[in-house]
Order: sequence, then structure tokens, then C-alpha cells
Amino acid sequence: MNISHIEHIGIAVNNIEEAKKYYEDVLGLVCYAIEEVADQKVKTAFFKIGQTKIELLEPTSEDSPIAKFIEKRGQGIHHIAFATEDVDVALKELGDKGILCIDKNKRQGAEGLNIGFLHPKSTFGVLTEFCSKN
Repeated sequence: MNISHIEHIGIAVNNIEEAKKYYEDVLGLVCYAIEEVADQKVKTAFFKIGQTKIELLEPTSEDSPIAKFIEKRGQGIHHIAFATEDVDVALKELGDKGILCIDKNKRQGAEGLNIGFLHPKSTFGVLTEFCSKN
């Protein structure tokens, strides 16, 4: 497994349009994409800073993982995502090292990336995502 960089930091928000104003009007960033990922019941908005992105995550359903996160913990940092060459390889290597993987195999995420998550119980409380183009 080869991690090249932090791909993005996911931030759970109640309302993307309201949160977008902070990132655009206060920080001066530009939202370059808004996308809904139906199977994850989430709407996303992306901002790029150098090689790293900020991903805002708005739940599209009351039973979505993001809605449950916000209900339990409030708005804020949801996960950190690392770029790797192959999510399946990363998940297998980490599983072999005893890390609890939420996903056993890659699945489709926003921006056409393949993604896979590690359970926070194995990562010192941080929901961790791996992303790849393959």
C-alpha cells in the first residue's frame, strides 16, 4: 500500500448551501463540484486547496450515516481520506494487519473514485477512508 497524500477531509454539515458560504465568503475558496451519491444518501460539495480537498457532506435522508453522525456528534469533521493506488490492496493489507475494515472491497464514491473505510475502533477514533482512481 502506498499513500501519496491526504485526498480530502470530510466535514458533516446540516446544509451545504449555508456551509458553502463560510468556505467561499470567509475563506475565499471556490466550490468546484456539488454531487449527490444516492447509495450513500449524501450530497457533497468540494473545495480544493493545493493537492487536498475539503468535502462537505449533507445527509439526503434521516437514516443516512451522515444524519446519524450529526445527530450523535453534531456538525464537524467526519473523516480523513488518503489517496492510494488501489483501495482493494490497501483494505487487504490493513485487514491482514488486524485493522477492522468497514468495507472488505472497494465501492463507488463521489467524483468517480473508488473508496473503502476503516472502522474508527481500529484507528484511534478517526473514521479513515482510502480513495483511488482504480
